[in-house]
Amino acid sequence: MEKHDIENRQDVELLVRTFYGKVRDHEVLGPIFNEKINDWESHLIQLVDFWESMLLMVNKYQGNPMQAHIEVDAHFDHSIEQAHFGHWLELWLTTLHEHFDGIHAETAKERARNMSHMLFMRMFQSRPHK
Repeated sequence: MEKHDIENRQDVELLVRTFYGKVRDHEVLGPIFNEKINDWESHLIQLVDFWESMLLMVNKYQGNPMQAHIEVDAHFDHSIEQAHFGHWLELWLTTLHEHFDGIHAETAKERARNMSHMLFMRMFQSRPHK
């Protein structure tokens, strides 16, 4: 299959659905995501909106990913570690590499790297201090 850049919502949807299929099957990430997400179809639509907004500069996403990650970490007794974000990022980069090549694909890699670091740091900072 010849790779092309991420050009439209259909491309974003392919990326997101393929990626989260891998996440759901992942031995470390799967149990976390599968326990917290009850309606995968709605969640995937929201994630497509998020990434379409991030990559193609449309204004569709409504949500607060920071708060969502803080709540997930609390649900799992503040046990989410940087390694979890490393697994997430590895799957994201692999999925991008398998399907896309171009400026938006590179932007998706860079934004995911930055986001994974920022989300983990904010999540960690929000934990109760002992």
